[in-house]
Amino acid sequence: METNAANTDTDAPAPGIAAVNALERRIDLSIAIADLEKDVDLRLKRLGKNMKMSGFRPGKVPAHIIKQQYGDQARNDALSETLKGLLSDAVTAQRLRVAGTPKIEAKNDGSTSHIEFSATFEVFPEITLSDIGHLEIERPVLEVGPVEIEGTIEILRKQRVRYELVDRAAANADRVNIDFLGKKDGVPFQGGQGQDYQFVLGEGRMLPDFENAVVGTRPGESKSFEMTFPAEYFSRELAGQTVTFEITVKEVGEPILPEVDAEFAKSLGVDDGDLAKMHAEIEANLRREVKKRLQAKITAQVMDSLLQANPIDVPMALVEREIERLTQLARHDMEQRGMKVKDVPMQREWFVEQAERRVRLGLILAEIVKHNELQARPEQVRALVEDAAQSYEHPQEVVRWYYAQPERLGDFESAAIEANVVAWMLAGVRVHDKPAAFAELMGQTS
Repeated sequence: METNAANTDTDAPAPGIAAVNALERRIDLSIAIADLEKDVDLRLKRLGKNMKMSGFRPGKVPAHIIKQQYGDQARNDALSETLKGLLSDAVTAQRLRVAGTPKIEAKNDGSTSHIEFSATFEVFPEITLSDIGHLEIERPVLEVGPVEIEGTIEILRKQRVRYELVDRAAANADRVNIDFLGKKDGVPFQGGQGQDYQFVLGEGRMLPDFENAVVGTRPGESKSFEMTFPAEYFSRELAGQTVTFEITVKEVGEPILPEVDAEFAKSLGVDDGDLAKMHAEIEANLRREVKKRLQAKITAQVMDSLLQANPIDVPMALVEREIERLTQLARHDMEQRGMKVKDVPMQREWFVEQAERRVRLGLILAEIVKHNELQARPEQVRALVEDAAQSYEHPQEVVRWYYAQPERLGDFESAAIEANVVAWMLAGVRVHDKPAAFAELMGQTS
């Protein structure tokens, strides 16, 4: 059994593996038919020793019957194992790391003594990490203080707002109930009408010109006004077009924010309504969330810098595998949201860029972790689990649940490795601290 440049002679050269491109390799494999048939015969004899058939004693079934029943299976198994062994020897000799499953195709060369095959496969790239000393990272910093805590309490109050009907002109922050009808060239257009439609002025749910027309209108009052849709409006039929709206304001609701009292504390999960305890819990949760978001921003910068500093080719076999994984995650997410996945065709192109980035980054990080011994330490994983558990009512039960099955710790181990890489990176690059805006960090638009 031979490869293209190898035979049974001990002095034969190593198998030749040709480079198709940066990561793809091809090798010709040759199997002597005589050797293959010997292997098949041995397999059939082993099968025959245990074969049972009516009319024959165990192990005494005639060879031609054994071959008739198991010949194809024995030949396929022998061929598969031989090819696997030849390919393994070839890549081991050249110290290649195969990515994905090799594609093996039979070659029709007319030989009567050998069966020829061509194996094509991808290899992992050889990564030489670039020096990071010249890189710069802008580290966002933010200290949580009374202003941030009170701002968060104010947001929590707004989330629990109620509205009382008033007989006055609508103003910003009021909730209005209106009927409206839009016409273009005197004809109603699709999506331009509604009845008992409620929205809060100033939240940006409606176009600014529309909201401005509602402001100052009293309950029971009707009015007509012209409005021009933005040029970049999503509807091509309406983009940049001037239309006329007729509206009737039916109700105006004034916002009433809850007082910061015991009832408010109870609504936030503080059973005894203790305000000091409420403040302490809000501060602890806020500090944890701010720390997480600051770390996420730093991590994103680090990963972008590593990608730019270490351009590498990636095996398409790994990219395709990642595309499939991302597709499955998207399907699962849609199902969780109550969507019918079968009604949403998944296109491979949606995930290609993200998959390539994830694979490229994964290869770079693996190399960094290996060369700098940045593997996750048990105490790091424990700290991450305990920190995550603090947002639950019974933290220790959550911790026990994670440690009951080691596979549940996978995400925390990955997070610990990522944190180690970030710390290593920050220790080796030029870091500039920059104050972060609290509202921007928390994604608050108003």
